[in-house]
Amino acid sequence: MTPKELRAFCLSFNAAVEDFPFSPEISVFKVLGKMFALSFLDASPLTVNLKCAPEDAVRLRGEYEGVIVPGWHMNKRHWNTVTVDSPDELPDRLVRELIEDSYDLVVAGLPKAERLRLDRR
Repeated sequence: MTPKELRAFCLSFNAAVEDFPFSPEISVFKVLGKMFALSFLDASPLTVNLKCAPEDAVRLRGEYEGVIVPGWHMNKRHWNTVTVDSPDELPDRLVRELIEDSYDLVVAGLPKAERLRLDRR
């Protein structure tokens, strides 16, 4: 997955926006003000921080050792850092699923009224 593909996929979700609250180089993807992905898109290797259910986070780190690691500068119980540009080790399909799961977890934590508003968009 390229930086352009990562940005486009993150922005394809309902009400998703890109923001730069930390620096102009760090893309933060949010839904209704809540972060679901964070990436320095010009970095090599290309990584993205994604929210994850705690039990899945530990399992994924074991299955993809070195490619999925505890979230850098994040709550390590709930966030993973995923290297997305290593196709031999991590298929794009799985990266997309992990991004979608992160988005879904954040949406699930929104107040009911905001979730309902998202459903109507």
